[in-house]
Amino acid sequence: MKYIDEFRDGTVAILLADKIAAQTQSGRRYSFMEFCGGHTYAIARYGLMDILPPSVRMVHGPGCPVCVLPMGRIDMAIDLALNHGVIVCTYGDTLRVPASSGLSLMKAKAQGGDIRMVYSTRDALHIARNNPQREVVFFAIGFETTTPPTALAILQACQEKLSNFSVLCCHVLTPPAIAHLLEEEQVPSWGTLPLDGFIGPAHVSTVIGSQPYECFAHQHKKPVVIAGFEPLDVMQAILMLVRQVNDGRFEVENEFSRAVSRDGNRKAQACMAEVFDVRAEFEWRGLSVVPHSALMIREKYTTFDAEMRFNLHYRSVPDNKACECGAILRGIKNPNDCKMFGSVCTPENPIGSCMVSSEGACAAHYSYGRYREIA
Repeated sequence: MKYIDEFRDGTVAILLADKIAAQTQSGRRYSFMEFCGGHTYAIARYGLMDILPPSVRMVHGPGCPVCVLPMGRIDMAIDLALNHGVIVCTYGDTLRVPASSGLSLMKAKAQGGDIRMVYSTRDALHIARNNPQREVVFFAIGFETTTPPTALAILQACQEKLSNFSVLCCHVLTPPAIAHLLEEEQVPSWGTLPLDGFIGPAHVSTVIGSQPYECFAHQHKKPVVIAGFEPLDVMQAILMLVRQVNDGRFEVENEFSRAVSRDGNRKAQACMAEVFDVRAEFEWRGLSVVPHSALMIREKYTTFDAEMRFNLHYRSVPDNKACECGAILRGIKNPNDCKMFGSVCTPENPIGSCMVSSEGACAAHYSYGRYREIA
């Protein structure tokens, strides 16, 4: 199958691993963060750490949408379902993310909340049309990849005058999060995270392009290589990063040129700009409050903003004290460093958000590397 089988060739992967080993300099260690959870999943699933040289360390970043969703935001959706009689629609993994008081959207559904899993924003609009006497709220999460469909849903609802539909917007932005990690490499309670470069996200970059990474790559002197999600994509990106580090270059390179351009998807960007504005600040699980890192619905479309319609107010809620998701999302700790990993906290009973989605570092490590320590 084109663009699948040829990017999973084990013989080529070994050749790339040999090239990476040959390019690494003696006595030097290389530390690269794969920001996106899709890359974390690929590295774990295909055992890439087993063939990389010991001098190359891959650091898991906060690029899993449900992992970085703070408890307070989930509490807002639960409040809508349990206390406002609202039909809450959202994507599947979001239902299982831990909230405060031991709840999740799934557990709130068991308590009587009308909470429904949808596969697309079109499903949420369909539910609103079929339930004209009920308020329907789409709990929108994700990076720039899932933002354009939410924008289109709001535009469609506006066109149809669908007065019972609104959106609880929790869309977050990738470049500000990466810049925040570089600006706060040291966290007093967790330690220091030295990074030599980034593997840039694939799906996000099909929307925003490669240009947004150029500013902080030069400013923070960290190379970025945008890569696809197949194992050979990741291996090639690591080789390109090693070469940049050796050459002292700080460039944005595009390994995923078959899908990503420098300018990205202009139509999707225009749609996002029409509906959304940038929030002054937004709390991320693990990263604390990050300035200008999330989106809110523009005043023009306030009638479709669930926060305004139901007078919702965000309240920050601390994570479980025994959970290490915050440090894991920053790349400072590995899943095995958490005392609850694999015992109390499992994919069937997630205590922390990193164990929910297959793209979460803990879930990926549990499924494909649970009994191994990765150096």
